[in-house]
Amino acid sequence: MFWLLNFIFSCIASLFFCVIFDAPKRMYIWAGLVGACGWMVYIVLFRGLELHTIYASFFGSLALGLLSHVMARFKKEPVIIFMVPGIIPLVPGGLAFDATKSLVILQFGNAVKTMLEVTLIAGAIAAGLLFSDQIARLVITGKSTFLKKRNLNN
Repeated sequence: MFWLLNFIFSCIASLFFCVIFDAPKRMYIWAGLVGACGWMVYIVLFRGLELHTIYASFFGSLALGLLSHVMARFKKEPVIIFMVPGIIPLVPGGLAFDATKSLVILQFGNAVKTMLEVTLIAGAIAAGLLFSDQIARLVITGKSTFLKKRNLNN
């Protein structure tokens, strides 16, 4: 039941951000599913395999980015339509709030520790999206190079 609720709520969160970012209405469900899949990779790694949240965020955003590229090709839409709403469940907003709260109540040691973790998670998310973009470019470029060589040989 835990896994199903995580999937449903992350899908709804991504879907609502599609509405906020004014994505095409026909893409709402698809972008929501992509966001839910990225979150599920994170939650399986973090809760299931007990990987640290920084690494789980990296692999979740990597999966989200790769799936966004696949869905963009499949639906013939820009990648950003799937990537931006899909990344919302991975953003460490609650942790950033805790860091700010610790700073306000003058617990500087806890604030610095928590803010460093927020920064590392955000960096891991960005790195995962960057790597997924580069992997997609390599695959697309490799495919086009392969097709050009094959056409030249015929």
